[in-house]
Amino acid sequence: AALAANFTHFLAYVQFVFIIVLIHNSSAFLVGYSWASLFKLDFSSRKAITLEVGLQNSGIALALIFEFFDGIGGMAIMAAWWGVWHMIGGSTLAYIWSRKK
Repeated sequence: AALAANFTHFLAYVQFVFIIVLIHNSSAFLVGYSWASLFKLDFSSRKAITLEVGLQNSGIALALIFEFFDGIGGMAIMAAWWGVWHMIGGSTLAYIWSRKK
């Protein structure tokens, strides 16, 4: 809903927002998996920690933005795309891991 409400702003800045979200989220997945590996956790625990670290709560971000920052467009666009990206990135990672035995 937040993305739809700010779609014209989103189209104007999508290239910047996409890159920032992609780099941040990929880094978070990598950090989660790396730390779990560093502590020699089993593969199931590594997956769980990777997803915990990599998927932040974009819903609460949107609630805070609309409550305390009057829904500032740039902030709302970033948080809204983050939510969409989490569905894409998290689902993709889960699919890849589901294929691994």
